[in-house]
Amino acid sequence: MKYPLVLLAVICIVVLQSGFTYKPEQMTMPFPIFSEKEMFVGEDITYVVSYSFLKLGEVRLRIINKKEYQGKTVYNTIAHIDSYSGIPFVNLHQIYESKVNTDYYSEYFKGLVRKEEFTTYTEYYFDYKNHKLKVKKGKVSPSESWTDSTTTAEKMYHDGLSIFYYARMNNGQNKSVKVPCFVTEEKVFTKINFYDRIEKIRIDAVDHDIACTYLDGDTDFTSVFGLTGRFEGWFSNDKAAVPILAKMKVIIGNVNLELKSWKRPGWNPPKYNN
Repeated sequence: MKYPLVLLAVICIVVLQSGFTYKPEQMTMPFPIFSEKEMFVGEDITYVVSYSFLKLGEVRLRIINKKEYQGKTVYNTIAHIDSYSGIPFVNLHQIYESKVNTDYYSEYFKGLVRKEEFTTYTEYYFDYKNHKLKVKKGKVSPSESWTDSTTTAEKMYHDGLSIFYYARMNNGQNKSVKVPCFVTEEKVFTKINFYDRIEKIRIDAVDHDIACTYLDGDTDFTSVFGLTGRFEGWFSNDKAAVPILAKMKVIIGNVNLELKSWKRPGWNPPKYNN
């Protein structure tokens, strides 16, 4: 579970050098920043993952529903990571689920990694009321349990997916935070720097410049998307705060995630006006 999409980049590095640099235009105009953000049930957004100019695969992110879970309101979210066919020696398919509470921390996490021989699973159950965190790991079919253990949950934690929504809902502010995460059975931290500035971004899927807010940060662990180290993100400057572009450092280099398509009624990327 540690290295989704990293294997794809390993193959690419033997034939390409990391020469792609994106420099967004910073704006100092008195452009209003939307402070109220909103998670929307039914949202379905897809990103193309690339290394330099080579497209490796896609990440699809969905907000399935909003329900009560153990006395709390949670958003059920899911991420699909799939490599494109035709890339030698790689057939990558992974699914991650997170129940995200209204503080945008995790109440439950599940990861499925499909391999040639079998599919593995990892589950985290966060019981903050009783300060417990249960971990289950194993094989799906044929069913086999590898780990069933409990540790302490002395605070609320992010998993590798919930932190994505935390970043979305807090962007556009001027602050730095160090948030606790539970990833690959380790208690770690992610530093996120939020900025109250707007930058102009252009992507292939949109025919106009997009007004975006910006953040960056660092991790000292390997997360859901193979992230390890520095990352940058640009989000639509509106209440949807849809990620438009991300640059992420993985083990052997940098990958980019760029918005390809979206399903969110009434939403289009906000236009940057001169």
